[in-house]
Amino acid sequence: MNRYKRVLLKLSGEALAGDKKTGFDEATCIRVANQVKQLVQEGVEVGVVIGGGNFWRGRTSETIDRTKADQIGMLATVMNCIYVSEIFRFVGMKTQVLTPFECGSMTKLFSKDRANKYFEKGMVVFLAGGTGHPYFSTDTGVVLRAVELEADVILMAKAVDGVYDSDPKKNPHAKKYSEISLKEALDKQLAVVDLSATVLAMENKMPMLVFALEKEESIMKAVHGESDGTIVTA
Repeated sequence: MNRYKRVLLKLSGEALAGDKKTGFDEATCIRVANQVKQLVQEGVEVGVVIGGGNFWRGRTSETIDRTKADQIGMLATVMNCIYVSEIFRFVGMKTQVLTPFECGSMTKLFSKDRANKYFEKGMVVFLAGGTGHPYFSTDTGVVLRAVELEADVILMAKAVDGVYDSDPKKNPHAKKYSEISLKEALDKQLAVVDLSATVLAMENKMPMLVFALEKEESIMKAVHGESDGTIVTA
């Protein structure tokens, strides 16, 4: 039984790159696509936001203007969404990529009405380009779109399997939370999402579920209420 009617799936670029850490791992993308296809067949409306970290991390650059660095990051998310949307089409879904700025004929301009029209047609809607403005991360973009589109939850598919009290890569004794509030995560500086995204989610009571993409059927389990990830309440 599905817990949610409309979900916004946030995929990290690094998770899609697999062990290569850059570009795409096609097998990973196909695994994601097959899970989303089953959810769509079950009647779940799925929006997708993808980070750009498999191509570009603008904040690591100290030589170029921050605005330009962020614009490169936005374009990285557009590339990711075009690629993954084609993988989704390959496995038999209908898709559309929406951006907050013109990209010629490659995407369509985002509007809530347009996105809802596509959802009604059973299409997966890719929300690329972040907020369209510098100084806002993909985290803020995904919360903004989730709030605008009245999603039930944001599914945060990451390379880590939940929210911990410290970095599990550095601390083997790090404790994983099964559930935590955004306020508690903020107070403890756990950085589930960045500050502007956290505030936006808290103000609009938008919950999240953080889980590991690589685990088998992880997206399906998240929607079916069977995930072992962390529920982040608002």
